[in-house]
Amino acid sequence: MNDGTPHRDVPIEDVHSESAPASSLPPLVFPTSGSRVCAGCKTSIGHGRFLSCMDSVWHPQCFRCHACNRPISEYEFAVHGDHAYHRSCYKERFHPKCDVCNSFIPTNKNGLIEYRAHPFWMQKYCPSHENDGTPRCCSCEWMEPKDSQYITLDDGRRLCLECLHTAIMDTNECQPLYIDIQEFYEGMNMKVEQQVPLLLVERQALNEAMEAEKIGHHLPETRGLCLSEEQIVRTILKRPIIGPDNKIIDMITGPYKLVRRCEVTAILILYGLPRLLTGSILAHEMMHAYLRLKGYRTLSPEVEEGICQVLAHLWLDSEITAGSGTMATTSAASSSSSTSSSSKKGAKTEFEKRLGEFFKHQIETDSSAAYGDGFRAGMRAVERYGLRSTLDHIKLTGSFPY
Repeated sequence: MNDGTPHRDVPIEDVHSESAPASSLPPLVFPTSGSRVCAGCKTSIGHGRFLSCMDSVWHPQCFRCHACNRPISEYEFAVHGDHAYHRSCYKERFHPKCDVCNSFIPTNKNGLIEYRAHPFWMQKYCPSHENDGTPRCCSCEWMEPKDSQYITLDDGRRLCLECLHTAIMDTNECQPLYIDIQEFYEGMNMKVEQQVPLLLVERQALNEAMEAEKIGHHLPETRGLCLSEEQIVRTILKRPIIGPDNKIIDMITGPYKLVRRCEVTAILILYGLPRLLTGSILAHEMMHAYLRLKGYRTLSPEVEEGICQVLAHLWLDSEITAGSGTMATTSAASSSSSTSSSSKKGAKTEFEKRLGEFFKHQIETDSSAAYGDGFRAGMRAVERYGLRSTLDHIKLTGSFPY
């Protein structure tokens, strides 16, 4: 399965800050002998000097910044709502800061604030960070803030500490998740009878296996494969440790010879991804295995990848909603066995729930023909006719029902 979704950073240009400084006249000072009331202390101005601004009069010491509460004596000040601010205090409170470098986002040549924002997380950052080598988490796509240090995997990928918390790092560690996915399929009456080996591998091993398999429609960032050819792959045998500078060290791998006992020889998954992402990739690849083992005809990439993405999406949905008592309509096809399996996993953190929503969002908004358009066509068919009828139609015609 591929990442399929490029980094979709939304450029937001010609944007004023949320509360732009008012074009205010400077505070004016006049002598008076009247009895006007100060808008600050609510006492009489009396004889002496006063300020006239914001449609009121003030003692000079009573016209104060709403942020720091010190008198405003500068020639210019800023207004937000009914409050006045020093221009420096206004900038500190209202001018957006970059979530990466924590500096004020600079203005462009027209004096307007210009920034970039991630389409899901809305992480705001200076446009310069797109080209200055700032790394992203290979899972959630958050840019690495300057006050945080991501983990560096052996193939150069970076992983944030929150995604690392549930990351699956070796083949043995992935087996309980594999059992969960098998139970999920059984709960939808789609049991995969054959015991297909599941191996966690490094990126290089995944790419080498893909070349040997001669798969043509995967995109550059491949995270999972369902293999049919006999070959030798290197799998990760022991969870690596984190060494100096937050780099992964002591990666122990070993050869695994794939023998053809059925139409599927193995499922390979890229290591180092959090449980929900690993599971969605595995659910996708398991569907490839199911189609081959159940004798489906050779399908177009749009149909095969599309229905595989539907299963990944359904699994994510079942994980996020497990235990809430409000299973989604498309997930209702799963039986109590998969629901009870999901409920045994324990409560998820708010970040993990949000991360699951992000992975669903990636599937839903994928712009590619096979993974994106195929998923949307497959999901429409499943929502209208149900999963079983959709699969029967695919087996009979090689296309989605409309």
